[in-house]
Amino acid sequence: MTDFLFARPSFIGGMARILDLGGAFDAYNVSLTEQIADARAMLADWAAVGNDIRDAADKVASEHVTGSDDVA
Repeated sequence: MTDFLFARPSFIGGMARILDLGGAFDAYNVSLTEQIADARAMLADWAAVGNDIRDAADKVASEHVTGSDDVA
């Protein structure tokens, strides 16, 4: 999973935000154009979907190999 759209929290950063009444620490990911931002977001979304599919396939494969006949 990517952290492109998420902040990386730290203790010092949290303490600084308490005193940041003007919002100087509010920084967001910046792209040159809206199209680039959209493309990056879509790529991240599809990467997440691909990871979910891969995880599900691995789970099914491991259950098939172990011979588990339990149906949930």
